Amino acid sequence: MPGERRTLRSSKETPSSTNGEKTRSNSQSSSSNKDKPVPTRAPSSKSKALPKKASTKETTGDKPQTNGTEPVENGVNGTEDIDMVDDGPEKVKLGKEGDDEMTVVVPPPKGSKLSGEPGKDEEGDVTMDNAEAAEAGGPDADRVDPKVKAVADIKANFLLLERAVAQFDARFTLRVLRSISSVRKHLSPDLLAQLIIETYTSTSPIAKTLLAAIGKENASIESADDSLEMEIDGQTKDKTQAGKTSSSPKEILPEIDTYLSVLVQIYLYDARAIEVGAKFSSNLIERLRTLNRRTLDALSARVYFYYSLFFEQLAPLPPSPTASVVSIRPHLLAALRTSVLRKDQDTRATVTTLLLRNYLSTSHITQADLLISHSEFPPAASNNQIARYLYYLGRIRAIQLSYTEAHEHLIGATRKSPATPSAGGFYQAASKLLVVVELLMGDIPDRAIFRQPSLEHALQPYLSLVQAVRVGKIEGFLNVVQTHNALFRRDGTYTLILRLRQNVIKTGIRMMSLSYAKISLRDICLKLDLESEQSAEYIVAKAIRDGVIEASIDHEHGYMKSKDVGDVYATREPGEAFHERIRACLGLHDESVKAMRYPMNQHRLELKNAQEARERERELAKEIVEGEMDDDDAGGDFEGM
Repeated sequence: MPGERRTLRSSKETPSSTNGEKTRSNSQSSSSNKDKPVPTRAPSSKSKALPKKASTKETTGDKPQTNGTEPVENGVNGTEDIDMVDDGPEKVKLGKEGDDEMTVVVPPPKGSKLSGEPGKDEEGDVTMDNAEAAEAGGPDADRVDPKVKAVADIKANFLLLERAVAQFDARFTLRVLRSISSVRKHLSPDLLAQLIIETYTSTSPIAKTLLAAIGKENASIESADDSLEMEIDGQTKDKTQAGKTSSSPKEILPEIDTYLSVLVQIYLYDARAIEVGAKFSSNLIERLRTLNRRTLDALSARVYFYYSLFFEQLAPLPPSPTASVVSIRPHLLAALRTSVLRKDQDTRATVTTLLLRNYLSTSHITQADLLISHSEFPPAASNNQIARYLYYLGRIRAIQLSYTEAHEHLIGATRKSPATPSAGGFYQAASKLLVVVELLMGDIPDRAIFRQPSLEHALQPYLSLVQAVRVGKIEGFLNVVQTHNALFRRDGTYTLILRLRQNVIKTGIRMMSLSYAKISLRDICLKLDLESEQSAEYIVAKAIRDGVIEASIDHEHGYMKSKDVGDVYATREPGEAFHERIRACLGLHDESVKAMRYPMNQHRLELKNAQEARERERELAKEIVEGEMDDDDAGGDFEGM
């Protein structure tokens, strides 16, 4: 037998070698060296090496090895390399003679390629290449189905919700809500049905409600049968069935129910199933009213948000006094009252902003003002809710002619606006209203506002409006308003822009007072396109009374005489502006400190540890005083005393 194997080996290697005799001997020695364990030191004789090789074969021959530099199992990389194990003396001789040259151990497939046999072990080489590509982070390593990843992420959120309930920590719930944006684009009826079936039992009424909302009422039995047919390994099937039977009596937390309901709401809103979503949200609100759990606060706030969003899309639309949003006001007011009694900060902040949005959509400004005066916005609300509240408050104050308060609120809204691209619409809306309010206050907005990349295109019509107001030409102002009439109406700033006509006239008068020491009322009438000199005289007198200009009117000769402009730094205006900036910076610092979050009940653990340390110190001092312990035992160093 050994003779036959040597003949086969020699007949295969002799005609196919392309690298000469030296290459063939190196491949043989490397193959033989691969089959035996690498010694730490060179063996002194053949007789000492042979028993060692036999023992190695006995210990490693029964265990299959992986594809690598270690000995391999029969049938992995070809049979001829393994059969060479019987030629013990010959391989030891080759290993001993080429001991100085064999510094690198090459696997048989690599050696066969070097010997000119490219198709010898093609399958094994392909497998190794894929494994190496996966280890190197190639394209095969990152091929993960996004839907499978979305299911895994949602199930991981279940564990976070359980931790939030067990540890009574709202930070885990906030992490779950922040992950909705990454899961949202993968939501589908099949994915949601799979989650519902794997989470609930077949007799769960909540599961039936969720499946009915996404149109998968009959998916429970079919999906269960498909999941059983997809199992291949019997052990995996037994483990899965054991896991189902063990988890079936486990009660599903209301937080998980609400989280899945929020996902269903998001899917229905993205699919534009407005009527189905409105009905589903109404039933969900009724179920949430029966629960009083503080770990549900953040999830309930998100439910109310989509509840209001669905009804805003139902016909008739909000500008109509009979809009569908009017019908949900009693429910929102009841939710606000309940959240105040339960000290639910999240739901309270969200419902307050939703009510203000509801009132403003139907132009009920008086009711919105009454809500603000009779309720208090929670200071511990999230940054997004505070930004929304300040925006609605600024819009209400601007309509009520309180431009100074509106300017302060809108500045706070733009500063608190999130910097993410998804919040770009809110930042644009707040900036548009802020520009109009600054114009109504008699100021000209800074040009840098219109140069921001996120606002440059959206504020282009408002830039034309600012330029028309700054020049003080009534004709140019009316042309801009007529050109962008539809845009201003859609933004909800049209009625405020119509008030700018008086500001355009005041701006023109102020520019003329700075340019001319004395100008006749007739010239003012011509420059501002006014109807008569009497109206020009009235407008100039009102500007002088409001402090817009410093001038006097000569009624006999019919002209306006400007006073000399004094040093502005001699007045209190620079100090007031500096004080305003300092107050804004201090307010931002205080709000940043309030927004910091700390682990709940951490101070109690620190107090407990400090109390235990003090007790140990008292016991130690008592033992030293009583003489039961020396100073050396206490760990003190008193050698110098």
